[in-house]
Amino acid sequence: MVVNAQREHRVAVLAFPGISPFHLAAPYAVLQGTARRPLPLPYRLVTCAEDPGPVPTSAGWPVLVEHGLEALAGADTVVLPSWDTTADPSPALLAAVVAAHRRGARVVGLCLGAFVVARAGIADGREVATHWAAAAELAAAAPRVRVRADVLWRDEGDVVTSAGVAAGLDCLIHLVREDLGAAAASAVARSLVLAPHRDGSQAQFIPAPLRPAPGSDLFDDALTWALEHLADRVGLDAWASRAAMSRRTFTRRFRERTGASPGAWLLDQRLLRARELLETTDRPVDAIAADVGFATGASLRAHFGERFGTTPGRHRRAFAA
Repeated sequence: MVVNAQREHRVAVLAFPGISPFHLAAPYAVLQGTARRPLPLPYRLVTCAEDPGPVPTSAGWPVLVEHGLEALAGADTVVLPSWDTTADPSPALLAAVVAAHRRGARVVGLCLGAFVVARAGIADGREVATHWAAAAELAAAAPRVRVRADVLWRDEGDVVTSAGVAAGLDCLIHLVREDLGAAAASAVARSLVLAPHRDGSQAQFIPAPLRPAPGSDLFDDALTWALEHLADRVGLDAWASRAAMSRRTFTRRFRERTGASPGAWLLDQRLLRARELLETTDRPVDAIAADVGFATGASLRAHFGERFGTTPGRHRRAFAA
């Protein structure tokens, strides 16, 4: 969205019962600044709620909201800072979001705010981001959108969504960059003592899945065996024999149990193990590549960048114990 720096850009920020004060404050911190350090940006923010008045927050104290959903009708950008996923958005709220979007407003769903975006139907057939821990829940609740659990934000132009908590700040700085240019975004980032653009992706923060318990069944024993032999060449026939299955049956059962092919699963496990070694050891990248079954360090770097959106070296610097 191109924003005229000389014209007021109206932003409506939705508050709801139980909202986190951090999530509510994030749009103001990035787009408006503080009374002591205001930012020379054209954004003019207003907080609104479906039921104006004292709105309880997750901190145990309320915020006083003076405006109702009519604020969305005059907004150029609508920000949904988060959401309570145990509550269904009301028909009135969804109608207000849809009407604002149809009128040309940009709708921004930060963190769990993507649930309201998806329920409104304004992202059908497109991609949305949300907190990785809620991605499966959103995908089940909104089958018409493609949920991204690996990115910090997703910009579809008229609909923008982000991952959780701090990624909302990244997304908002991205909006400033898109609206007003890199210099404005850098100035905002410096004011907040943040990086103008964060390396990596949300995938870096997703915990590795628990390993299967040995002895639960032959299939799980076969998975455990593969995890113990990541540095070796794991042939499909030998792997299937560990589960007492034919190659074809093992491949079919593998997809049923894991949702991936044996090769894709094994690659992912090698990358997760490499990530763990980068965080907990000082072994060189080439040595780690050999430890987890990559032919070369260059191969590990290429797959690591595709999976996690950053380099092994940068990941180590960010997450090393």
